[in-house]
Amino acid sequence: GYSRWQSKQKMAWRANLSRNLKELRVLFSPSSAESASTRSFIEKNYTDLKTHNPKLPILIREATSIQPQLWARYDLGVERGIQLEGLTEEQISKAVEDLVKVGASLKS
Repeated sequence: GYSRWQSKQKMAWRANLSRNLKELRVLFSPSSAESASTRSFIEKNYTDLKTHNPKLPILIREATSIQPQLWARYDLGVERGIQLEGLTEEQISKAVEDLVKVGASLKS
């Protein structure tokens, strides 16, 4: 019923990634505590995001001394970045969703 529809709506933005973004980059440390939820988010969501957006470059960059961050590249070279340190997986998911919305607003 309603909760199934709600979860479909919640995930609808995932299919719009490639419509609104040119590239998504995730930077994090392979071992630091600050990057733990980012690593977990990637482990749980990368396959799903890639399945919905097979042509969208989703770049995963690991570096030992880096703060976890998310970058979206839009049309005309516009980029937006979000620091992920201290965010939960759900908040990271929301951050990606917000970047998709930015992409949609840049088109209108």
